[in-house]
Amino acid sequence: MTREWWKHLVLILGALIVIAPFYTMVSYSFKSPGEIDRGEGGFFGRQELMVDEKCVKLRDPNRDDIAAASARFPGMDDNAIRKALASEAEADCSMRPAVYNYSQAFTQAPLLRYLANGVIVTLSIFALQVVVALPAAYALAKLRFWGREAVFGLVLFCLLIPVHAVALPLYIGLAKLGLTNTYAALVVPWTISVFGIFLMRQFFLTVPDDLIDAGRMDGMSEFAIVWRIMLPTAIPALLAFAIFSVVAHWNDYFWPRIVVTGNRDLFTPPLGLREFKGGADGSMFGPMMASATVIVTPLIVAFLLAQRRFIEGITLSGMK
Repeated sequence: MTREWWKHLVLILGALIVIAPFYTMVSYSFKSPGEIDRGEGGFFGRQELMVDEKCVKLRDPNRDDIAAASARFPGMDDNAIRKALASEAEADCSMRPAVYNYSQAFTQAPLLRYLANGVIVTLSIFALQVVVALPAAYALAKLRFWGREAVFGLVLFCLLIPVHAVALPLYIGLAKLGLTNTYAALVVPWTISVFGIFLMRQFFLTVPDDLIDAGRMDGMSEFAIVWRIMLPTAIPALLAFAIFSVVAHWNDYFWPRIVVTGNRDLFTPPLGLREFKGGADGSMFGPMMASATVIVTPLIVAFLLAQRRFIEGITLSGMK
């Protein structure tokens, strides 16, 4: 009983360590800049009205505005009218910190465009990875050919190579082809996933050979067996791989930062967070955390919906 108690305690502590950054991110997305700087206000902050200074500056009255407002303020000189208009601007630009942060997340930068780019890039990468990984995994798991074990050894070796080691030659090749600042530069380098090949190969090893032999007896080609027999049986493993692939490329900052240098319309969600990095005045932490919350939410929802299949796919693939 004591041993089980210690296991649960360690798991709870691990969960708290993992959840702490998410707690801070969501909490900051509700707070005003002053509360963030001082570290006060609880989880949601006090939600007292704050003034959007940029909104006030945009409504700074000029001579034409003062002249047009003179009829509304009879008997007042220009300075008094300016102060009255400034007070109206402050009142109109006052809002709750949560409203300010999330409204800035969608107005300060085209966040919806960045989210759409993330969907296009991650789904394109995953689709191409499946097209390559399934036939390769099937060949390594079910076909007998000379050098099969050596090829599988190369797959395992490629798992050890970090992306940073091949980033420079990849970039040079894409630059010479004129593909930088394009969707192709974000997608093409990741069409072959050695992890996907390894994961699917481990799953295909659990598929009975009798099922494949039955397909061959029906006159099906090897490619037909891959797409009409192996693919339907591999749905749990594919969902597990989808979680790994989508999360990795949705959150990737390193590669998009390299190949997308001048076209903001191609920014992915992590690059979009740079829009809230300030200069001498500091960063806009509230809107930045609100953007991060919006960016992370689809991944959390997708994982919760596919959690059972994800665990099933990992278990059937033989990964521990």
